[in-house]
Amino acid sequence: MRPYRVEVPQSCLDDLAERLARTRFTRSLPGRGHGVPTERVRRLVERWREEFDWRAQEAAVNAHPQFVTEIDGVDVHFLHVRSPRPGAFPLILTHGWPMSVVEYLPLIGLLGDEFDLVIPSIPGFGFSAVPGEAGWNRRRTAGAWAELMRRLGYERYGVHGNDVGALISVELGRLDPRHVTGVHVTQIFSVPSGDPAELAALGPGDLVKVRTMQRFMDERGAYLKLQSTQPQTLAHALADSPAGQLAWSLQLFGESADDDYVLANATIHWVTDSGGSAALSGYHGNEQPPGPSSFPLGVACFAGDFFPTVRALAERDHTAIVHWSEFDRGGHHAAQEAPELLAGDIRAFFAARR
Repeated sequence: MRPYRVEVPQSCLDDLAERLARTRFTRSLPGRGHGVPTERVRRLVERWREEFDWRAQEAAVNAHPQFVTEIDGVDVHFLHVRSPRPGAFPLILTHGWPMSVVEYLPLIGLLGDEFDLVIPSIPGFGFSAVPGEAGWNRRRTAGAWAELMRRLGYERYGVHGNDVGALISVELGRLDPRHVTGVHVTQIFSVPSGDPAELAALGPGDLVKVRTMQRFMDERGAYLKLQSTQPQTLAHALADSPAGQLAWSLQLFGESADDDYVLANATIHWVTDSGGSAALSGYHGNEQPPGPSSFPLGVACFAGDFFPTVRALAERDHTAIVHWSEFDRGGHHAAQEAPELLAGDIRAFFAARR
């Protein structure tokens, strides 16, 4: 375990500022629904250049103990925030795409008194190293997390994740059931099988969720196909243009996301050149699990999530959903948009599983 601090060279930030100043903004296409609007990219690029304070974001991360350890040939970065309470229950939290460990900074103050928090950077994302070989799919990352928790001396631990982090967390529950007491997530990505009888059995509320899910895939899901098939092609553009990196990230940041949160994540992807490697690690080479899971699973659903969880479909794929919450606010970025609600739900789920 090697201590770590985020220290982006000033020369890198100067280069970023120069590239942003030279941004060639593309024309707006006629009509609506063609992707991230030019106006939003222009506004955020100007804020990135003129107002955004990366050093403040860097200091917020460095306020917490960080380490790097080599697992399976890759240097894995993680925050390790120990509770002041002796014997506190350990909890590993995994961020999504296009996010980073910054996603969970608001939860540290809310959960850090009663949990030992482990917040790793997914290999290929942010401050973890880029894997030197193919095959770092969700299951391999979950295996690295199990090894990380073993090295930290935790015999029993809880798991939470969002977005890609939710998928990794579910894999960790499958992979390490002897040590994982439960998995808590903000999405279950269970989609209709195509059987008309399955849809016919859903209630009106669940059918609305299915339509929302389908609308997202039809209108905004192209990035999934590209990142799961051609991440190298994408990487050339993202490595050369910070405005391009920002626009690509904005697909998954709704209008309610805080500007500085969006820019902090875009900066991390830019300075670490992880646009392509994050696509490879997060989306490439994943296979469907062989059958339903059976570990204790908790689900927190937030009203504004663009990919809602349908309970009947989730229960088809997971036989031990023991905790289900629905909130009338918050969205896909619940740790940022509704941290008190998310922290309370995590606390409630693990109250009986410590």
